Amino acid sequence: MSEEMEFGPDILVLTDDDGEEHEFEVLDSLDTDNGSYVALAPVFEEGQELLDDDGQLVILKAFEDEEGEYFEAIQDEAEFDSVAAIFMERLQEDFDFIDEEEGE
Repeated sequence: MSEEMEFGPDILVLTDDDGEEHEFEVLDSLDTDNGSYVALAPVFEEGQELLDDDGQLVILKAFEDEEGEYFEAIQDEAEFDSVAAIFMERLQEDFDFIDEEEGE
């Protein structure tokens, strides 16, 4: 019996507060003493959407309860900056990042 394994990007479908679904590619995940985090990039079906995208990473904190796993925006600025710096360092070989503060 031959088993075919499918390799490709990990896609995560998230539902926003309005009930609208959005697809994201999971670029990286990270566990720290403060929690678990994911770095995501939007998945686009139309070429124009990709051209219009600002290219920012979406970084969310993972939580789990009796209903399952869910993700939330990181509210604490210091926590976000710390986690974002780790993801930026880990992903710099695969992506070109522009420092928004420098305007480059």
